[in-house]
Amino acid sequence: MPSYPVNFELIATDTDSAARRGRLLTPHAVIETPVFMPVGTQATVKTLNSAEIEALGYRLILANTYHLMLRPGVDLIEEVGGVRRFMRWPHALLTDSGGFQIFSLAQQAKVREEGVFFRSHIDGSAWNLTPEEAVRLQIGYGSTIMMPLDHLVGLPAERRAILDALGRTHRWLDRAIVAHNNIDGNDKGHALFGIVQGGMEADFRVESAQYVATADVAGAAIGGLSVGEPKPVMAAMLEAVEPHLLRTKPRYLMGVGSPEDLWMGVERGIDMFDCVLPTRLARNGALFTPEGRINIKQAKWKHHHRPLFEECDCPACVTYDASYIHHLFRAQELLALRLATQHNLRFLAREMETIRMSLESGSFMSDKRRFDARYVPANRARNPS
Repeated sequence: MPSYPVNFELIATDTDSAARRGRLLTPHAVIETPVFMPVGTQATVKTLNSAEIEALGYRLILANTYHLMLRPGVDLIEEVGGVRRFMRWPHALLTDSGGFQIFSLAQQAKVREEGVFFRSHIDGSAWNLTPEEAVRLQIGYGSTIMMPLDHLVGLPAERRAILDALGRTHRWLDRAIVAHNNIDGNDKGHALFGIVQGGMEADFRVESAQYVATADVAGAAIGGLSVGEPKPVMAAMLEAVEPHLLRTKPRYLMGVGSPEDLWMGVERGIDMFDCVLPTRLARNGALFTPEGRINIKQAKWKHHHRPLFEECDCPACVTYDASYIHHLFRAQELLALRLATQHNLRFLAREMETIRMSLESGSFMSDKRRFDARYVPANRARNPS
C-alpha cells in the first residue's frame, strides 16, 4: 500500500453502525478522529487568534484556496513561509480547492475542460483556475491536506448535467494527481484527497466513491452535500457512499457542522467535518447548549446571572454570566463576538471528545440516542434562534 504524508490509523469500530474511532498521523499534528475543523477562510478563524483556537482543543483547521489566491496571493504567502507560518498556526492545515466558492461567489464563472474561468467577487479581475494550478497554489500555501478542483453543479439539476460534472470531477482528479506527483516529487509533504460528487443521485455517488477509492490519494472527501437538501437525503447519500470507501483511509464530509449532523455523519462512517456554521452563528448571538441553540440576545437572558452552560469550560462560561454576554451583544461590543465564537467552537470540540469516548467504550449508539433525545435542532426548536 502506498505511503502518504497523512496516514489513517483505525482504532475502534462500532458494532451497530459504520462509526469509527481513528487517528490521523500528519507531519504537523496527530489528529484524533472523528474531528471537527474550524474554518479559517482567509487564514483566520474570525475574531480569534491561533493560540486561542489551540486552547479550545483544535489541532487541524481549514483555509480557502479561492479567497487566499485573490488576497493576499500565493506569492506573498510563499514569501513568508506558508499559511501556517503567516497566521502562526503550529498544527495541521487543510485547504479546499476553491471550487465551491467559485461557483457560489465568483462572477461569470465558466467551466471548460481546461478549468474554470471567472471574475473576482472583490474587484472583477479575471482569473483562471485549473486542476494543476489548484494543486500548485495549495502546495504554495504549505497545506497539510489539500483538495482537488471539482465541478460542483447547482441543484436541482438534470441527471445528464450532474453526470457531465461528475466525469469532469474525476478527470480533474486524475490531472491533480499527476500535478501532485510532478510538483511535490517522490517525497510528498502534502496529502491530496479525492472528492466524491454526484448530486443527490445515489448511483452517481456510488460510482464516484468507487472512483476515489481506487485513486492514488490519501483520503476521500464528500462534497456537494449540506447545500439545502433535506437532512434525510444527506443521510441517504452517505449511506450509499460509505460501503464503497476504503476502511484504511479517512473520510471527510465537507461543509457540515451542526451538532446533530456531526453525530449523524459519524454514525455513517465520517471521520472529519468542517463548517463556518458555529462561528457564523456565534457572531449573530446563536449559541450551542446541550438542549439546542439559544439566542443570547433575547430578553430572557438579561437577568440570567449564571453561566450559559454550567458544565462548559470555555472562557465565556468559566469567566462570565450569560447576562454579561447578553449585555455585550445588546451594546454591540466586539468582545461578544469573541466570547460567543469561543463558546461554540469549544462546545463542538467537547462534543467530538464525547463521540470519541463513546466509540472507545462501545456505547456510541446509546449515547447518540441520548443526544437525540436531549438536543433539539434549530429547524424544530422550541425556542428557535
